[in-house]
Amino acid sequence: MQKKGIFISFEGPEGAGKTSVLKAILPRLQPYLQEQLVLTREPGGKENAIAERIRDVVLDPAYIGMMDPWTEALLYAASRRQHVESTIKPALAAGKVVISDRYVDSSIAYQGGGRGLGIDNIAKINDYAIQGLYPDRTIYLDLDPQVGLDRIMTHRKNEINRLDLDGIDFHRRVSAAYHELAAQQPNRFVMIDASQPLEQVINDVWLTLVDVLDLPESEENL
Repeated sequence: MQKKGIFISFEGPEGAGKTSVLKAILPRLQPYLQEQLVLTREPGGKENAIAERIRDVVLDPAYIGMMDPWTEALLYAASRRQHVESTIKPALAAGKVVISDRYVDSSIAYQGGGRGLGIDNIAKINDYAIQGLYPDRTIYLDLDPQVGLDRIMTHRKNEINRLDLDGIDFHRRVSAAYHELAAQQPNRFVMIDASQPLEQVINDVWLTLVDVLDLPESEENL
């Protein structure tokens, strides 16, 4: 009998440290999962040419102040649909563990909350894209928006995208929307305090994955 795949998403405000955490976690997961581990990210998904082209448009700093918010929301949903069909569904059908750096909650928080389009409205748009395919678990790195933006301006000066340049009020609305989603779906969301030292954040995330994936709690990895 084919083992059911497991879908885990990572979410968080800008500057929360998702990239750093994933970079530390993946080498620890690899020995357990080997070829069963699939890492991807949104918007796009590096293995999806169509979704990646859409990513280039929605994150391009050249379009600051030009892109209609609903256009942005629809582009994200279109990219996500391609991502689901080309990467996520096939991997899950093969019994693999899919870890995605951002997924549908990002659209709901950023466009629904941040852009003020409405959480329910963006959720409905994305219903067409994901057809009920929500993660089994969503790990949310929780951080004050101002702290996150300060981190970006200090450490990511060569990688700043259009969303990084939105004002603090936008990012506070994003954070509030994420918290609302987490309160609505407490069984799916795991909140991690990302203001802690990085090593502690990594350890908290690892312990969550040990539980979700039913990994052995060896001293070597914990």
